[in-house]
Amino acid sequence: MPLTNGDAGTSLAQLVPGKALDHTTALEVLASEDQDGIDVRELLDSKNHGGLTYNDFLILPGYIGFAASEVALDTPITKRISLKTPLVSSPMDTVTEHSMAIHMALLGGLGVIHHNCSAEEQAEMVRKVKRFENGFILDPVVLSPKTTIGEAKQLKEKWGFGGFPVTENGTLRSKLVGMITTRDIQFIHSDDQPVTAVMSSDLVTAPAGTTLVEANDVLRKSKKGKLPIVDSNGQLISLLSRSDLMKNLHYPLASKLPHSKQLICAAAIGTRHEDKDRLQKLVDAGLDIVVLDSSQGNSTFQIEMIKYVKHRYPELEVIGGNVVTRAQAASLITAGVDGLRIGMGSGSACITQEVMAVGRPQAASVFNVSSFAARFGVPCIADGGIQNVGHIVKGLALGASTVMMGGLLAGTTESPGNYFVSQEGRLVKAYRGMGSIDAMEDKKAGGSAKNTKQSNAGTARYFSEGDRLLVAQGVSGSVLDRGSVVKFVPYLLAGLQHSLQDIGIKSLGELRKGVLDGRVRFELRTVSAQAEGNVHGLHSFDKKLYS
Repeated sequence: MPLTNGDAGTSLAQLVPGKALDHTTALEVLASEDQDGIDVRELLDSKNHGGLTYNDFLILPGYIGFAASEVALDTPITKRISLKTPLVSSPMDTVTEHSMAIHMALLGGLGVIHHNCSAEEQAEMVRKVKRFENGFILDPVVLSPKTTIGEAKQLKEKWGFGGFPVTENGTLRSKLVGMITTRDIQFIHSDDQPVTAVMSSDLVTAPAGTTLVEANDVLRKSKKGKLPIVDSNGQLISLLSRSDLMKNLHYPLASKLPHSKQLICAAAIGTRHEDKDRLQKLVDAGLDIVVLDSSQGNSTFQIEMIKYVKHRYPELEVIGGNVVTRAQAASLITAGVDGLRIGMGSGSACITQEVMAVGRPQAASVFNVSSFAARFGVPCIADGGIQNVGHIVKGLALGASTVMMGGLLAGTTESPGNYFVSQEGRLVKAYRGMGSIDAMEDKKAGGSAKNTKQSNAGTARYFSEGDRLLVAQGVSGSVLDRGSVVKFVPYLLAGLQHSLQDIGIKSLGELRKGVLDGRVRFELRTVSAQAEGNVHGLHSFDKKLYS
């Protein structure tokens, strides 16, 4: 090809003086020189860099020689239990109840049920998780014979579906008398009529104990949309929906115990004496993992509780915390914890660092504690500060085996918060920190107790049960609607796999090893670098995360 803009070989505009090296030796030359970036120990040297958090650094890319789908995300959550994905939902009363716990487990993660409720309510949530089978609805919306057609239409508008069982008492575990569907009420204009006037009473049902495969066969043959499951007395036990069945049939990553095939269930308790009674109810309901919930885990209360649980329930896995230093971790490891929860003041709704001047930046916390705990075979959860996929990757790269999310999941359909429309006209969901005044003054946990403050999960977590004046360590607010975790969590997992692909790593175990031996490299970010790494220079933009 003829030269059109001069001869680079004779031009003064050469890249370097003299003759260029042979291009085939580039890898050999690279091997003889210092690596790009810095290793994790230099990165998190607090004496030189101060305490870092997730936004303060980046992971350098590696070599891609495999598809993102080949990245394995298996990881331990405790000494004896592992998950197929490293995502855990936080035990907050606006994040995790039974619905979130069920769906997180189905998607390969874990949901930790909060304890800002009575022990009986929390135990019932554990039972719902343990009884759950893909496709079976254990708490369906049930109508009574006195329910009017107008009320049924309102329920359809509220819930988005129109098929409801009708029982004698209008409750579950009451005798089934009929089913009403959208077709039954669609063209009925007299809303004052009872649903018994138009409901179907000639029903196809299945007995309690019917498997999912058997129920699917009954639905296929009957061509019905709903299949009530009844006991020997004809009382409604659960409901099977054809639409839910199609959505729930295939969850290959589901977190299940190998011997029982039941979903793995975790729940939080405090460290007070009465929490021992609560724990007994949870164990009776089938609990697999107990999380001792405290903002500062290195206390005599928690150490005594760990020893009690390990002695009284040797088969129950115990996760302790929260901790941010090796000294805190050492106390709990010595007491016998099976896992640790790392973080203090880094949550989106937490103000502990601001108000108490106590805590630690999350990146420094995760690396220092997890690298120490790993020497004793204790997995760690990075709890707090997770705002996006990148933060999940960084928490795992610094040694955590899983990450715990609160605000990131609070806006999903499965969280127990209430939806409302913000002043800007956007759909949002209520979210609050467990150290907020709202949470600490909530009376649900007290049940029939005289002193509800003594039973509140928020006051227990922050050692405030006996305080005359409550000092907030959290805030109340709202988060944008994120849709269902059934779509949102797969987005997080796909992003995580693509990130590890960019790093050149095929599993979380390989990631942790690569970080410790210096193969995975890091770079500090200045304020300008952080601005450059975000959206900039646009007049307007639409930040759609997945489709």
